[in-house]
Amino acid sequence: MTFRATFSALGVAALMALPAALAATPVLAQVTAPQVGNVELKQPLPYPYDEQIDNAAVNAQVDAALAKAKKEHKRVLLDFGGNWCGDCRVLAGLVELPEVHSFLDKNFVMVTVDVGRYTKNMDVPARFGVPKFKGVPTVLVVEGDGTLVNGDASFDLTDARHMEPQAVVDWLAKWAKPAKTASR
Repeated sequence: MTFRATFSALGVAALMALPAALAATPVLAQVTAPQVGNVELKQPLPYPYDEQIDNAAVNAQVDAALAKAKKEHKRVLLDFGGNWCGDCRVLAGLVELPEVHSFLDKNFVMVTVDVGRYTKNMDVPARFGVPKFKGVPTVLVVEGDGTLVNGDASFDLTDARHMEPQAVVDWLAKWAKPAKTASR
C-alpha cells in the first residue's frame, strides 16, 4: 500500500467516525443577555466600592469567590475601580437593575475591588496576570481555578458612560460560562 492510499484510508475512517464523535460532544450554548434597552439609571448613581476594606480582606473575598465559582460552575467577575470614577458608577448602576442583577447572580460570583487612584489592592489583578490598568472600571472574568478568561478585553468598559446600556449588558453576557446542553 502506498503512502497516498494509506493516508486516504485513514482519512476516510476518521471522517466516518466524525458524526459519532460530534454526537457525543456537548454543545455549548451562548448565554443570552437580559434586554434593558435605553433604560434610565437610578440617580444618584451608586458608590459600589468599599474604600475602608483592607487588602487582606479583599484577597480573602476573591479567594472565597473563586472557591464558590468552582463549586457552582460559574465564573468570577472582578470589578476594579473607584467611587471617584463616573464609568465605574455607571457600571454599578447597570448592575443594580433587577434584570441585570439576577442575570449576573445566576452566571457569576461578583466581587468589587476599590483600587483608589491605582494605589490600593493592585496585587489582586496582578494575581491574574494584569499588573497595570489602562483605566477603570477594569473587569476581569476568571474561572474558579484562577484562569483569566477575558485578557485584553478586561478594559472594554473603561468608557461605560458613553456606551449604550444594552451594549454593556451584552458585553457582560458574552463572558458568562456557556451552558452545556444535550449532545448533538
